[in-house]
Amino acid sequence: MTERRSRKAVLLAVSTTCAALISGCGAIPGSAGGSPGPVVVMTWAPDGTKSTNMPGMPAMAQAFAAHINASGGLNGRELKVLTCNDHNDTVEAAKCAQRAQDEGAVAVIGSYSEHANSFTSTLESAGIPYIGGYGITQEEFQSPMSYPVNGGLPALLTGNGKQLAASCSKVSLVRPDTIVGDQFPLFLDAGLKAGGRPAANDLPTADDSTEYTGVAQRAVGSAHSGTCVAAVLGDRTDTFIDSLRRLGDELPDVRFSSVIGSVQQSLIDSTGGRNSPLENSFATGWYPPTSDPKWDAMKEVVKKYAFGDNRIDVADPGVQTTWIAYSVFAAVVRTMGAEEVNPMTLKRALDKATGISTGGLTPDLGWRNENMLPVPGHPRMVNAKVVYQVVKDGRLVAARSGFVDMAATLGRQVSQNG
Repeated sequence: MTERRSRKAVLLAVSTTCAALISGCGAIPGSAGGSPGPVVVMTWAPDGTKSTNMPGMPAMAQAFAAHINASGGLNGRELKVLTCNDHNDTVEAAKCAQRAQDEGAVAVIGSYSEHANSFTSTLESAGIPYIGGYGITQEEFQSPMSYPVNGGLPALLTGNGKQLAASCSKVSLVRPDTIVGDQFPLFLDAGLKAGGRPAANDLPTADDSTEYTGVAQRAVGSAHSGTCVAAVLGDRTDTFIDSLRRLGDELPDVRFSSVIGSVQQSLIDSTGGRNSPLENSFATGWYPPTSDPKWDAMKEVVKKYAFGDNRIDVADPGVQTTWIAYSVFAAVVRTMGAEEVNPMTLKRALDKATGISTGGLTPDLGWRNENMLPVPGHPRMVNAKVVYQVVKDGRLVAARSGFVDMAATLGRQVSQNG
């Protein structure tokens, strides 16, 4: 009887303490009334602009959240995705970052913006991790709050240069006349040099033009066997292709090349499929071709939760990057168990993460010190591997099996040229 009365006294004391604190026993820290709130994140990308648009990335984020929530959430908590359009504008990009902070986002995930100089300081001051950016700006490989999942444009363009070096004696690079575009020759030339070829003929041009006849003529020049044209203009690459093929008889001596994102299956289909001028073109990407079974899980999620959403093209590397970034985020959060998820605890978990599998879509990922690659100016890079593709019978297919590692080439050549 004495022991029973003692247990009742303890229960009464605990109950009284909980009532006095009002917050409710068993509540997850940071939630009210004992009911765990959602894990809030943000994905941003430009949409409706005259240059590169990435509407599929926020759409993929929303589809991923629907999939996660239908499966019980993250450790029992709803995943809530905020989306933001940076309009390819420095002011709007900064507004997106401020909104992420104001609305309690624990991370910005799977996003695209060319204006990292506008949003990085906000994320850093708020301690908000930036997971799986597209990799188009140098800040994404420098900020301690950045957790890249691919090698970005440095790996992509260096890989493209090495791919071209095997077949091209002369290369012209058509790229945006922007601060971001100014990086392109450095990396492409690093790959060309590693393959024993001279630097490319650099042709900066507007990335919002309606025609490129003049720059196409300069790119072709006095075409001969071994002449290659690499165009990296994002959404405007199709406009450049149209201008290039209008040059007529000069085209048979020119081989086209680009990187995945500027050239993808939808462009090949829209320009004639097997009869497309892109037939036999080279392409360098971060991930396996879309036909690879490793993408089946993503395709199933899109089919189930975003059927009919024409913003999502499963072959778009932006969409693919968002899928991978959210998969990594979910894996890390699940390792946290019942721990509160906020920017600080998430960063701590990310900093300890290693060996995170993406099902073969990338090498296993992690952001411990030992995972960082020795690439000058890019201390946050952990994955510099690319894949070589080629257009055959109107389809983008693997030109060789497996990943090709650009880490050594980037470390050596960028150091010499930088």
